[in-house]
Amino acid sequence: MSATDSQPIAGTVWSPDLMAHPAPGTVPPALTDPAPAAGGRPGIRLVVQVPCLNEEETLGLVLSTIPKEIPGVAEIIVLIIDDGSSDRTVEVAKSYGVTHFVRHARNRGLGRSFHDGVQRALELGADIVVNTDGDNQYPQERIGDLVQPILRGEADIVIADRQVHLVEHFSKLKVQLQKFGSGVVNRAAGTKLPDAASGFRAYSRDSLMLLNTITRFSYCMETIIQAGNKKLKIASVPVRTNPKTRESRLFGSMREHMMKSAGAIIRSYIMYKPYAIFSFFAAIFGALGLFFFARYAVLQLLGDGGSHVQSILVGAVSLIVGTLSIMIGITADLIRTNRMLIEDTLEHTKKMRFGRGSEYTSLTDAQVELLASGSVVDR
Repeated sequence: MSATDSQPIAGTVWSPDLMAHPAPGTVPPALTDPAPAAGGRPGIRLVVQVPCLNEEETLGLVLSTIPKEIPGVAEIIVLIIDDGSSDRTVEVAKSYGVTHFVRHARNRGLGRSFHDGVQRALELGADIVVNTDGDNQYPQERIGDLVQPILRGEADIVIADRQVHLVEHFSKLKVQLQKFGSGVVNRAAGTKLPDAASGFRAYSRDSLMLLNTITRFSYCMETIIQAGNKKLKIASVPVRTNPKTRESRLFGSMREHMMKSAGAIIRSYIMYKPYAIFSFFAAIFGALGLFFFARYAVLQLLGDGGSHVQSILVGAVSLIVGTLSIMIGITADLIRTNRMLIEDTLEHTKKMRFGRGSEYTSLTDAQVELLASGSVVDR
């Protein structure tokens, strides 16, 4: 069943084609900014997005622990991303007063859920977006602490440090793999984060204008590498996770998780430093080729070269691979330059679509009523 076949939930339904053509009589979300607070300063709107896949048993715990008020925040909106749930996840969310949803007609993965959730949050005028999870693994009570570095202007992104060595259901092997993965990501991003895989995060509006997620498996590693290479400020806040409620649905085994995570890291690294990577391979194969040629030359001088023709073959192949690596690196670097120009265009497009200047538009009565009625997007 396609997204256009899904049945909308009661409430205001925004166009599924990213609001390119708002329905007649509706108000574009870019206009629904928080009304100026006392003293004429606009209020901060926080959107807490919760990706869900059959979370009816735990979603209530998540929603009941999301703070209703946070110092420095004027408005808190909860956004549910239903990634093809077949249970009562949506009904549970509605029973807790949630009125904003993004719905997938089929399961599309955590990366796509994050992407679509961010798009909708920006449509809702979010100044800060917090991402948590529907299985209640993260302490939603700490959302206030998570957003404070952004409110103080000290960070663009804040990532919760789960302190993996204290997580009871993590084996020693998993703890070491988590630390190793964080180290690899930090090296690729130029950061020093203790827990790069944590999905409990806060993003400023400006940072989301710069990030473009591609990976559909998980956005965690990719966004850090992008943010690090774009010189965004990333902070970390230590938290303690809640007890485990179920097995992970993101991957079927540790091996699958490692393979997919490694693929996401390598892909993201190549996007930003292709010439460095391919130059490394060129140096390795070039040195290998020269070694075998030198070996054959020495053996030839000793009168034993005839029986070692394979050294010439291996050396020639190695030099060819090294040369190809340089050529691919140059091509990839040119593509990277082109991608940077495209990302600049995307940033400006996002700012035109979602952005706000220093002037905030006060809500009309009709806009307030529209926002309060809730919204659903089928993607």
